[in-house]
Amino acid sequence: MLELLSRYWWGVMLRGVAAILLGIVALIWPGITLTVLVVLFGAYALVDGVLALGASIFGRGSARGRRGWLALEGLAGVIIGVVTFGWPAITMLALLALISAWAVVTGVLEIATAVRLRREIESEWLLALSGALSVLFGILIALRPAAGAVAVAWLVGVYAIMFGAALVPLSLKLRRLHLGGAARGTGRTVPA
Repeated sequence: MLELLSRYWWGVMLRGVAAILLGIVALIWPGITLTVLVVLFGAYALVDGVLALGASIFGRGSARGRRGWLALEGLAGVIIGVVTFGWPAITMLALLALISAWAVVTGVLEIATAVRLRREIESEWLLALSGALSVLFGILIALRPAAGAVAVAWLVGVYAIMFGAALVPLSLKLRRLHLGGAARGTGRTVPA
């Protein structure tokens, strides 16, 4: 798993940067309309899912058994993204239910992945933190569905920035591990 994540560190970085950009847009545009919120969320979930699926598919065969969590997370993102775009007349409550379910599912899967990585990498807590933030975000939305579009935009913005801010340093750590393994000529990543 560590070899897979370190080889595709840039995918983790893209996920983090995309989350931060989504968060900034949501905070700058707090009066965002439901349609724009649906499009932004659908695009983010779809891109995030495709990146996670890509990382799970293009990994080496030795990590095949450990890529299942990443594939499930990617599949959840793609399904939620497609459903969001395929259902343009979605109501705020339905959108909130989709966002909540997606956040909880991906958060639990990220926590499970972090637990599996705890013996392979020192900064696994960053992945666990991003997963815990996702679960907390999903629960908060489920508890307060009638908070309104502006409140949801702010909540999405803060969550996305925090989530991305946890993934970006993790991706840099993975990059260092990848470059360290490549510099040793092993072709494998070895914790420094």
